Parts: sequence; C-alpha cells; structure tokens
Amino acid sequence: MAYRIGSGVDFHQLAEGRDLWIGGVKIPHHKGSLGHSDADVLLHAICDALLGALSLGDIGFHFPNTDPAYKNIDSKILLEKSFALIRGKGYTVVNVDSTLCLEAPKIKPWVPQMQQTIAAILQLPDDAVSVKATTTETMGFAGREEGLMAYATVLLKKD
Repeated sequence: MAYRIGSGVDFHQLAEGRDLWIGGVKIPHHKGSLGHSDADVLLHAICDALLGALSLGDIGFHFPNTDPAYKNIDSKILLEKSFALIRGKGYTVVNVDSTLCLEAPKIKPWVPQMQQTIAAILQLPDDAVSVKATTTETMGFAGREEGLMAYATVLLKKD
C-alpha cells in the first residue's frame, strides 16, 4: 500500500513532584505525569500511531514498562526509535494530527515548540505537525486534574 494511517491514544495520571513533559517540552506546572518513562502523553500517542499504521504493535510491546532500560527515559528517544522502525519498513511520515485533553495548564504558549520538536524528529516541516488541546469541561479524571490524555493520527507514505 502506498499510504497507511495510524491512530494512537495515551493516558497518564498527574501527581505532585513530577515534571510535566508534553510534546517533548517541559511545561511548568505544579503536577507532572506519572509513568515509567518521562510519561510524555503526546509523544507516546504519536509513537502508537506510527507503530499502529504498519501493524507493528504498540509502545508497550517495543518499550515495556517492565524493562529498566526505559526507566525515566526521554520520550523523544522513544519517538526516534519508533520513527526508525517506520523508516526501516520504507515509509515516511506525511503529517501528524494530535489532540491533548487536559484541564490545566493551558498549553498554547508551548505549541510551536512542541511542533518544532516533533517535526525535527520525524523529518517534517513544522506545519505538518498539528497539536491541539481541549478541556473536558471539568468532567472526568482530566477535568478533575487527576490525569491527561492525548490522541494522535499519522499518515505514512511508502518511499
């Protein structure tokens, strides 16, 4: 197939005493994401979308949270490794569309840096990476600021 589409989703709890990494950018906030790695919910969703587009499993298969090698790992490295798997199959990324769901903090000031970071790793122009955000209108775990989630869709093209 010339084109493949993948979707990914990720969730993380928020807790005091952790850094908040979203889209490869450290965002100042009184809570951060809990996880085995740096718990970057957006990069994890993009990894799953890349891997899913080519039926290569998911982030947990390739980078299990039971493996000490991935303890506190920078999720940009996981995205680089996921991208290398895609490239190894002869595909490039056409674009990424993503949505974050969180009540706080407001991420608008950091979106351009997130786009640049993701685009650089995936060898794309910045405008091929969309990062959007929404709240859940104070409903559910995201609305109570107990956690956050991200959704991502990618389009791949065969070289």
